[in-house]
Amino acid sequence: MIREKFRKINEWLWEAPREEKEGMRVPARIYASSKILQETEEEALKQLISISKIPGIVSYALAMPDIHLGYGPPIGGVGAIDKEKGVISPSFIGFDENCGVRVLTSGVKKEEIKEHIDKLSTELYRKVPSGVGQKGPLKLSSEEMEKVLQGGSFFLASRGLANQEDIRNCEDGGKIKDARPDFVSEEAKKRGREQLGTLGSGNHFLEIQEVEKIFNKEEASKMGLFEQQVVFMIHTGSRGLGHQNCGDYLKEAKKITGKYDTSASEKELLSFPFNSPEGKRFFGAMSAACNFAFANRQVITESVRKAFHRTMGSSVELKLLYDVAHNIAKIEKHEIAGKEKELLVHRKGATRAFPGQPVIIPGSMGTSSYILLGREKGKDSFYSVSHGAGRRLSRKAAKKRISGKETIKKLERKGIIVKCGSAKGISEEAPETYKDIEEVVEVIYNAGLSERVAKLKPLAVIKGE
Repeated sequence: MIREKFRKINEWLWEAPREEKEGMRVPARIYASSKILQETEEEALKQLISISKIPGIVSYALAMPDIHLGYGPPIGGVGAIDKEKGVISPSFIGFDENCGVRVLTSGVKKEEIKEHIDKLSTELYRKVPSGVGQKGPLKLSSEEMEKVLQGGSFFLASRGLANQEDIRNCEDGGKIKDARPDFVSEEAKKRGREQLGTLGSGNHFLEIQEVEKIFNKEEASKMGLFEQQVVFMIHTGSRGLGHQNCGDYLKEAKKITGKYDTSASEKELLSFPFNSPEGKRFFGAMSAACNFAFANRQVITESVRKAFHRTMGSSVELKLLYDVAHNIAKIEKHEIAGKEKELLVHRKGATRAFPGQPVIIPGSMGTSSYILLGREKGKDSFYSVSHGAGRRLSRKAAKKRISGKETIKKLERKGIIVKCGSAKGISEEAPETYKDIEEVVEVIYNAGLSERVAKLKPLAVIKGE
């Protein structure tokens, strides 16, 4: 079994040495407790071993404790790749390019709005389109689409849909400068044109939450967090545009198989040399799709603000605490063998956690979420942490075993309001289909990758099918 090849480095870190599998360029490491390692699928661990074979990968192939089976690399995978000698892989970013999470803070406590939560969640469900095929509040012209792909949230500021604090508290200021809209296909643009400001389906959600516990009062104060505070969490990405873009470039990678020696051991790990014309095109297109995702979450933010003010009045401001991506490849500088080096860091279902940066780790539907703070020791993981709890049951298995209607009833018995188009997809996202978020965060904290700041609990969940 692949699991047995991982040797314990400490209570929170395990490693499969290069010698364990032919073709490994670097060791494979997983941040996990013994329990999490045991409940991780064998296939996901095989995928982790596979990414250790990617040309140009340095130091380690990494997996976070939320690791689970994905397309190509595992979800929860991290790989830092030499920019000059290595590759860029569409499947090591994922189909939902720049799927990410943001948190909005309010200045009110749950006690002050508890009688209005049901009305507020209904208004949020009405204002923020969710589910397959839903259209957003903006219909972009061809010219506006180009500007969104180029400028992301930064462009929306010129339209009065983002303020300077929104820009400042977003990863990259909500705009990746390497974006090339001309490298995004017309089909991808067509799919995204009416989807700006929509949640989509699957594990995407909008939640009203309460700050249940503060771990670090000083850092929480800097972030504007306090106990019993009402906050909002938004989880979504680049919608159909990003999915189409990833698919387009996977097809292109397949067509040119053999043109370059990328040494892909798995067909799902098809890639381009980063410095090839094809690699540059994909990087530019991926960056543009990421800008669309930043803009998507920003438009949803404005819809949340409108819904809140319509329900509660306009005297309370909703501020963006932070927005961070978890399906992305970025050029970053990291220290390798005592020297600073530019690397292309792939994070698939993994979140950037630079020292001093707010880190958002959402739980599964109905469970706690966490705000953390990046730490210097995180350099061991290229400043990366989990993006969530991580699945323990596949969607197919969840549908067979779990009733969506019963899940909604269970959540309501806990006092959690659920607004959704139908119960059809709820079974896939039930809490029991995911790993325990408390255990996942315990690994991240004890491994020294991030500092716990606050624990959040859900009051209402808004989802599509």
